[in-house]
Amino acid sequence: MTVTKVETNMEVEIPDRIALTFKDQNILITGGTGFLGKVIIEKFLRCLSNTEQIYVLVRPKKGKDPNDRLEEIFNSALFEKVKEQKGLTALQKAVTVINGDVSLPGLGLSAEDRKTLCEKINIVYHAAATVRFDELLKRAVLLNTRGTKQMLDLAKEMKQLKLFAYISTAYCHLEEKILGEKPYPPPADPHKIIKCVEWMDDNVVEAMTDKILGNYPNTYAFTKALSEGLVEEAMPQIPAIILRPSIVIPVWKEPVPGWTDNINGPTGLLIGAGKGVIRTMYCNENSYADYLPVDIAVNAILASSWNFIYHKDHEKRVYNLTSSNEFKVSWAEIIARGRKITEKVPLNGIVWYPGGSMKKSRLLHNICVLLFHMIPAYFLDSLIFLAGYKPMI
Repeated sequence: MTVTKVETNMEVEIPDRIALTFKDQNILITGGTGFLGKVIIEKFLRCLSNTEQIYVLVRPKKGKDPNDRLEEIFNSALFEKVKEQKGLTALQKAVTVINGDVSLPGLGLSAEDRKTLCEKINIVYHAAATVRFDELLKRAVLLNTRGTKQMLDLAKEMKQLKLFAYISTAYCHLEEKILGEKPYPPPADPHKIIKCVEWMDDNVVEAMTDKILGNYPNTYAFTKALSEGLVEEAMPQIPAIILRPSIVIPVWKEPVPGWTDNINGPTGLLIGAGKGVIRTMYCNENSYADYLPVDIAVNAILASSWNFIYHKDHEKRVYNLTSSNEFKVSWAEIIARGRKITEKVPLNGIVWYPGGSMKKSRLLHNICVLLFHMIPAYFLDSLIFLAGYKPMI
């Protein structure tokens, strides 16, 4: 794969350095059924098809085995372009499903699968995590932190490992006013936290959650910070890097502009406001939020991987994947753009005319919550209940 450049009427072929970096490499991806993971897989299949094989760690879910879940992924609109280019059969041959679960002891891997991974894998992208802010602490620790520890243990057994990339978040060191591209001390000893939640009953862990979290606002940020500590600890033993994307939003350009499969982040806010459900938000409308389109996030992940492998730059181990000062979009601008869209293309299931606003005053916001959120919700739920259905608002 080359890029052609024209200079003084001469064509100069420049090799695609990223494609060459991944040529004939075996890739392992965890979290491949998630939002970011799907886009990573699609990017490899469409633009980096010279890889040897892509292995995806997938767990059974809701009665569906891992292979069925992969087929569901390929049926997504995200993969239409690459299926047109190469055909479904080629995609199925390029991706191998590994039955496993990062939240289980030993990653839920069979001895045979573990041996295969240890013998063949060159590059690991560990993206599996629960991204729910309200996740129970025990589950968040077992999946996000213990899962990362077990992936690192597996990576230490890999005989041909060139890179272990941990997908973290730019929002797991909230005490830092300026986030540097460097490791930070974890908020607690991750090994002790893992042991603590393993032997404690669920209700005991939940009773102690606030004390364990300390100044951290949610279990997601806390467990991600713990996981970074584990990755930093393993850096002298394996070629590991930490990647910190900010708020990942729907596709910007490729392969399908606007594609998403969830309503996390600002997407949920815009849908809620567009349906008339969200009427008020306690926020400074002139503040900026750091967003990163998922296709740009994946490009940055691949570029960071190339930089680490190609330059053998083992001094730089942490990459912040953020828009920062490059692209500033205020909350007011986001809402204004969303309002224009819903005026042109109304959403289905609207319960109220799209609107609402942001409030700097907490008192005014709370009054609006009572008048425009709670009272209408109870009223509508009462009508739903009287009609013989389960309340839902």
